[in-house]
Amino acid sequence: MKVELLVSEWCASCHDAERVWRQVAEQKQIDFAVVDMGQPEGRELATRLRIRSIPAVVVDGELRHIGLLDLSAATALVASAPARLNVRVQHVGLGLSPSSRAAILGALGWLLVAGASLPLGGLLPDVGTRPVMLHAFNLGFLVLLIMGLGEHMLPRFTGKPIRGGWLLAWLPQGLVHVGVIGLVLGWYAGIAMLAIAGALAATLAFGLFTVRVIPVLR
Repeated sequence: MKVELLVSEWCASCHDAERVWRQVAEQKQIDFAVVDMGQPEGRELATRLRIRSIPAVVVDGELRHIGLLDLSAATALVASAPARLNVRVQHVGLGLSPSSRAAILGALGWLLVAGASLPLGGLLPDVGTRPVMLHAFNLGFLVLLIMGLGEHMLPRFTGKPIRGGWLLAWLPQGLVHVGVIGLVLGWYAGIAMLAIAGALAATLAFGLFTVRVIPVLR
């Protein structure tokens, strides 16, 4: 059973509707997607079904409801769908998921570290802060930003949810942080194994993130 929730950024009740249907999707085996009116597929859906108001619920290509439903009413609308097994599915919507938000905040934190290393390099020329700036910016900022925005935007563009549960959502981020710290400390302490461990952690983070998003692109 395919359930599409037609929403828009400017619609206040759409955010509440999305929260309700996320809960339904956790309980029922439905192919759930949030469709934004601002995207081409959203405009096409609204035109085809002559939808004039949102939020709107489309089930298997048929307009079933317009407006905000509570959890019990929304569940009743898809009562024929079987109960979902214990498989975690992250459905993309208007708001950022906790893991996406954490990745973006982490990226901004490393950006601040990279920025702070620039004036410190002038004040402490004998220390040399270039490794801090390079690893904090390239690995900490860019990679975490890609992870945070990627897991949010790719499902939105493809209409496919991200699967894998909390482990694949949070572990790659943690490994990126470990990687940056290991590479920087290994450089300054002159401990090659520490730098290698940091590099391996970062490589594993890349692999886990790739495993997580590849199914969305198929």
